[in-house]
Amino acid sequence: ARRRPATTHGLAVVDKPAGVTSHDVVAMLRRRFNERQVGHAGTLDPLASGVLPIALGEATKTISLIQDTLKTYSFTIAWGEQRDTDDCEGQVIATSAARPARAAIETALPAYIGEIEQIPPQYSAIKIDGQRAYDLAREGETVDIQPRPVYIERLELLAARPDEADFTMTCGKGTYVRSLARDLGR
Repeated sequence: ARRRPATTHGLAVVDKPAGVTSHDVVAMLRRRFNERQVGHAGTLDPLASGVLPIALGEATKTISLIQDTLKTYSFTIAWGEQRDTDDCEGQVIATSAARPARAAIETALPAYIGEIEQIPPQYSAIKIDGQRAYDLAREGETVDIQPRPVYIERLELLAARPDEADFTMTCGKGTYVRSLARDLGR
């Protein structure tokens, strides 16, 4: 017997846990609501947790409107190691004993506010000649990812400790927190 087509239309706000991909959340909701048309309004990295807007059915037509809104992220940057993924899961590719003082961090922040150029991580969903950058990176290739314009409305240092610092950022679509952390760390 064929399953009756679903008629679920609307928006769901999912509190995505760390360790789950945005695609995993979409697949779970597709099954739960028996709905083929399900999409998310902006990818959260697998290590990230937080609000993931999901559209179902006819509401998927609103995704572009949701993606164009500003988003706010809270995050911690650990100083002293650079990893190939620009997050805590990758292989260490550089180390440094230098640790920035609070004043040095605050002095650096204005350069990242407004319309800036940002290079996405090697391990990102950016397509390079039809392939995802993360697939190429896993095969050992280093790809030339061009800088992209992104908008950061607000970037604030919340707390600074010797080996890490906490931040909050309000930004537009396409902004990678990992890239910002990599660039500030450098």
